[in-house]
Amino acid sequence: MSTAKTALVTGSTDGLGRAVARALAARGYRLWLHGRNEQRGLALAEEIAAEGGEARFVRANLASLAEVRQLAAALSGQPRLELLINNAGIGPVTPGVSGRELSAEGLELRFTVNYLSGFLLTRLLLPLLEHSAPARIINVASGAQYPLDFDNLMLDRAYSGMRAYAQSKLAQILCTVDLAEQLRGRGITVNCLHPATYMDTAMVRDMGVAPVNSIASGEAAVVHLACAGALAQTTGEFFNGLERATAHPQAYDQAARRRLAEVSERLAGLSTDGRA
Repeated sequence: MSTAKTALVTGSTDGLGRAVARALAARGYRLWLHGRNEQRGLALAEEIAAEGGEARFVRANLASLAEVRQLAAALSGQPRLELLINNAGIGPVTPGVSGRELSAEGLELRFTVNYLSGFLLTRLLLPLLEHSAPARIINVASGAQYPLDFDNLMLDRAYSGMRAYAQSKLAQILCTVDLAEQLRGRGITVNCLHPATYMDTAMVRDMGVAPVNSIASGEAAVVHLACAGALAQTTGEFFNGLERATAHPQAYDQAARRRLAEVSERLAGLSTDGRA
C-alpha cells in the first residue's frame, strides 16, 4: 500500500500554484490539480507523470459556488487528502474591465474567488482532511489587507479593485485564525501566508507593476509551510515568506471573526454546523 500523501492545490495551472504543484510532486505527493483552463491542467498532469509523479486535473471556476461544490464532490470520495492549499485567486485588476464585477451568484467577485470559494471548499473537505490527519490547510493570502466593513461587504459603495482584493485577503486570514481554533486537537493545522511581494506572475503584470520577486521565492515559502516538520504543530499563524508575522489587527478580533463566519456560512449556503 502506498504511503504517498495527497494534496489539492487550487489555481495550479499557472504562476505560483503551478510551481508549488510541481515542487510537491517532486517530493512524492499525489497531486490534484485545479484550474479553469483544462488544456493547461491536463498538460501539467502529463508533465508531472512524465517525471515519475502522479497528478489528476479537475476543472472548476471558483467564481461559481456551484462549481466549488462540484470540485469538492470530485475529491470527497477519495481515500486521503493530507494537504489543501487554497491558492487560486484574482488580483485587483481584470484586463479590459473597469468597475465592480460579480460572481455567478451575484456576489462581489474578488470576495467570492479569493475568499468565499476557499471557505466553502475547505468546509466541504474537512471530513476527508480529518480522516487523513495529520493534515494541513494553507491559505495563500497577501500582505495587502483592508479591514472588512460588514455593512458594505459586497462593496456596493466606495468600490475599488484594490480594496476588494485586500478585503478578500484579510477575510482569508480571519478565517484561518478562526478555523485553527475550531480544529485544535483534531489533527489539522491551518495557516496562511503572504508568499512574496510582486512575484513575476500574470496577476502582477496585469496590475502594470514591475515584478520584484521570482515565483521561486513564493514557492519556497508555501512549500515550507506545507512540508516543514518543525511546523507540524503550528496553527493559526500568518507568515510573511518564511517568517511568522502579524496580520491586520482585525484578524485577531474575535467578534469580527465570528461575524465573518456567520455571513460566510449564509452566503455559501451552509447550515450553522457547517454542513451543506
